[in-house]
Amino acid sequence: MSQISTKLLVRFSNDFAQLLESEYDYNVIVKLGQQSFKLHSLVLYQHSSFVRQELATATKKNNIIEITLMILLLKYIYTGTILLDNDKESTIFDLLVPSNKLGLTELVEYIQSFLIDNKASWLKLKLAKVYSTKNALINLLKRDDLQIEESKIWDKVIQWEKEQTPDLPSDLKQWTENNFLDLKTTLDQCIPLIRYFQMSGKDIVAKVKPYRQILGLNLWDDISTKTMDPDASISSTILPARKKIHVQLPVREIQFINPSSIITDEHFAEITSWIDRHSSIYGVAKIPYKFNLLLRGCRDGFTREIFHRSCDNIPGTVTIIKVNVTNEILGGYNPLVWVSNDQFKCRIIHAKKVIGCAKNFGPGFGNYFFMKNYSKKWAYMHNDAHYEKRLRSDDNNLLIDEFEIFQVLKN
Repeated sequence: MSQISTKLLVRFSNDFAQLLESEYDYNVIVKLGQQSFKLHSLVLYQHSSFVRQELATATKKNNIIEITLMILLLKYIYTGTILLDNDKESTIFDLLVPSNKLGLTELVEYIQSFLIDNKASWLKLKLAKVYSTKNALINLLKRDDLQIEESKIWDKVIQWEKEQTPDLPSDLKQWTENNFLDLKTTLDQCIPLIRYFQMSGKDIVAKVKPYRQILGLNLWDDISTKTMDPDASISSTILPARKKIHVQLPVREIQFINPSSIITDEHFAEITSWIDRHSSIYGVAKIPYKFNLLLRGCRDGFTREIFHRSCDNIPGTVTIIKVNVTNEILGGYNPLVWVSNDQFKCRIIHAKKVIGCAKNFGPGFGNYFFMKNYSKKWAYMHNDAHYEKRLRSDDNNLLIDEFEIFQVLKN
């Protein structure tokens, strides 16, 4: 449909809405409680088969005919539009009966689909209550798109019947043959619509077997046979499983919280990309890790004892240092654990030259870049056997302003 056609339809609908409000040339009075609405028989006649019958048989008094409708339906009849998003579930459901009575077939189908697509959880909770009429329950059971397990549908059907017959004994052991007969009579059209052969054997035994008397001998025999031998042939009709609608939820992005006083969110994104050997740098919103602060020099102290007490035997850590005066930021990642036994841990050939620590020192990344046993001092000297690239231009000891160590944890 073209944009111009759509605009014309909207304008046409609005014109009819104004006719409803203006009451011009009305010849029908619609009563809703103490309130009356002045309407037009031509519009009502065109949209509702029920109204056609009422208009044909109603007694006219001063050319005015009195009938009762719900106010929400009046706008639909006049404009062909209805908005349900802001209405309560119970209000939407209550529209079904008068809509059906008025012969508004398209509206009935729309309301049913709207409830199933948008209010499924409410229907599950209120199933026994809202389907207080047998025909409504039958129509529901015929649907292939109920998003509920078949055993739970069976539970709700039994619950519905019990609410229709409040004098039934609460204890099933006290039921008489007449109680089961009454149940079978009430559910005669519902029983064939349950998809027993889609239930688990456990549910059949626990939920269906206690009511086997209402099923009939042949159906129960077939259910029992299929439960014991799924490949057995039976005479009962096997209804297909109801269709499951799989809703693809959007991936929830976890907000990254930066715990560092030295580096930015973007630095963390680059570090995590390097840890994962990712070909491109993660966006900040896509960082797959969180960083748990284990040690901050200005907060906890800069000594080797504090480092070992805070960080030993914790796997997967990132160390960040900020150099005095130059504000350079250096650091490294240790996928293993720090230990204080003068041993270097490795994950690759010759890695004894890569990552380690000793009880008299702090963390080290190779024999030429490590925390010395003096507060705030680090040693650095470039060695081609240890580092692919030079970390800094000078091969001097470093005096640092701050250092932080984080444990890297997968989200």
